[in-house]
Amino acid sequence: MDALYRKFIKPGDLVFDVGAHAGDRISSFRRLGARVIAMEPQPLMFRALRLIHGHDDSVVLLQKAASNSGGQLTLRINSNNPTVSTASSEFVANASGKEGWQGQNWDGAMAVECTTLDHLISTYGLPSFIKIDVEGFEHAVLEGLSTPIPALSFELTTIARDVAVECLAQLSKIGTYGFDFAHGESQVLKFGRWVNELEMAHFIRDLPHAANSGDIYAIRLDAD
Repeated sequence: MDALYRKFIKPGDLVFDVGAHAGDRISSFRRLGARVIAMEPQPLMFRALRLIHGHDDSVVLLQKAASNSGGQLTLRINSNNPTVSTASSEFVANASGKEGWQGQNWDGAMAVECTTLDHLISTYGLPSFIKIDVEGFEHAVLEGLSTPIPALSFELTTIARDVAVECLAQLSKIGTYGFDFAHGESQVLKFGRWVNELEMAHFIRDLPHAANSGDIYAIRLDAD
């Protein structure tokens, strides 16, 4: 994990972790010497993050979700597998009956506070890297970003591949980006080069359903 993130992060960099879950990425970012702003709206998971990272002055923990506007949103809770809790009702509907998602049950809902990436930037500064893992809500998160970021990642799931394609287009509105893909938790980039939006969109659409998930990595190509 550290070897992959080292491509994007150096000591002293600022990193946003959107959807921090259990905090394994926070730990990696800190090992690389980054300062971290981490967002996790679920109370139980946020409590765990506070126990693990709450005494680290280089980590700011926010019990909030990210979206395309500030205020509140409804989070659908999966009590047995809270890492797939989501603000996307479409994601929940798409998971129903799909191979690899049997037995997943979003059995609760709660209102959570939300903010935008733009607001985080205005408060904490421009990050070198943003990690987004929000179960089908990635496009809404990126709609809240109007400033080009040097590099970022966002999750892809094959039950919500259209969302990933929309994310490519959203990023292309604010900058020129190249893309690569790491399947599952492999931490290995598939292409070994930065492909354009069209090539990555074709790749996403052609992924077999059984691929299930991975992360799209994006790097800005038009930086000064």
